[in-house]
Amino acid sequence: MSGPGDLWLAGLAHEPSPNADERPAGSCVDLLVIHNISLPPGEFGGGYIADLFHNRLDPGAHPYFAAIAGLNVSAHLLIRRDGDATQFVALDRRAWHAGPSNHCGRERCNDFSIGVELEGSDDTPFSEAQYLRLTDLTRQIQALFPAITPQRIVGHSDIAPGRKTDPGPHFNWGRFHTQLAQVEWKRRHIGDT
Repeated sequence: MSGPGDLWLAGLAHEPSPNADERPAGSCVDLLVIHNISLPPGEFGGGYIADLFHNRLDPGAHPYFAAIAGLNVSAHLLIRRDGDATQFVALDRRAWHAGPSNHCGRERCNDFSIGVELEGSDDTPFSEAQYLRLTDLTRQIQALFPAITPQRIVGHSDIAPGRKTDPGPHFNWGRFHTQLAQVEWKRRHIGDT
């Protein structure tokens, strides 16, 4: 018998974060939120993002870390620059990625959303590998949560305007939605490959 905390995607690393909890009873997961993250800001690679999501970020390792080392945050998924992905929170649990947020009049978006972090920044284009992996993972998530339609895939900036800017101006929404549509067309007309 399955229970909360069982929805882990196959084919990627799993590093369960303590920064998660149960969703409120009756929650319908119907939103996907795309973020960007880099630690230190503007630098890619290394284990600092995982350290942040596991509450083990060393505040002395970089001046920026002193301000964020005490935060208890997480996301369901992280996609690195090379397309490698890690899952930190089971999809049926609440990750702590959105903060104060509102979507279509519903507050506390963590309650009903899945958070995907792309390793990047507001001023850096994302890699081809990241778009491909994001498309693949989004299709897997949509298969589990059909209420997440293309219209219910948003940026952090959309649910926390004025407070957040990610995934930023370099995230190509048109490209991402085109890739999603192409995958869906192939699924319907050719079948899963």
